[in-house]
Amino acid sequence: MTKQILIGGGLAFAAAVQPGPLQAYLLSRVAAIGWRRTLPAAFSPLLSDGPIALLALLVLGRLSPGAQNVLRAAGGALLLFLAARAFRQWRRKEDLVPRRGDRTPRTLFEAALVNLLNPNPYLGWALILGPAVMTAWRESPGQGAAVVIAFYSVMVFMLALSILAFGSASLLGPRFQRALLFLSVLILVALGAYQLFLAARFFA
Repeated sequence: MTKQILIGGGLAFAAAVQPGPLQAYLLSRVAAIGWRRTLPAAFSPLLSDGPIALLALLVLGRLSPGAQNVLRAAGGALLLFLAARAFRQWRRKEDLVPRRGDRTPRTLFEAALVNLLNPNPYLGWALILGPAVMTAWRESPGQGAAVVIAFYSVMVFMLALSILAFGSASLLGPRFQRALLFLSVLILVALGAYQLFLAARFFA
């Protein structure tokens, strides 16, 4: 069970600390209405990811074990690519706070729509989280559920922390943000290597 919690939580942490459409939405709403009224938007992935997860698991459930491990290997490669991109960003010392856009969603449901139209959850569920859940589920339904619960618990917590950080510039300084980004690089490399190891072991 600990392994499943570490996998789910690690994936969520790495995803949440890197700038993306949802983080840009959070920043724009904090600037517009304050962190207290924006805080419920941290729960938006719970609304948006349900259909994505269901679709991914239904498709994965119809694939052969060999095809699922091909997807697992692709997910491992994707994690290593994301790790390399995050490392380049860390090395260049880029501003880790996403820029605000002109259009800003105003409700929790619109925040969920932002995430629903973001390709990252689809890639994550199809190539990374979905295969991890399927593997854990074969061992026991409780272990499969542990991956999902750990992922969304950490995701909501990190998004809430981001909202608080955006609302108080002194809460998380640039050095601490860069440390989080570097930690996400290490997690992505470890998880990517683990995914590739499992796929290689299946085909060996």
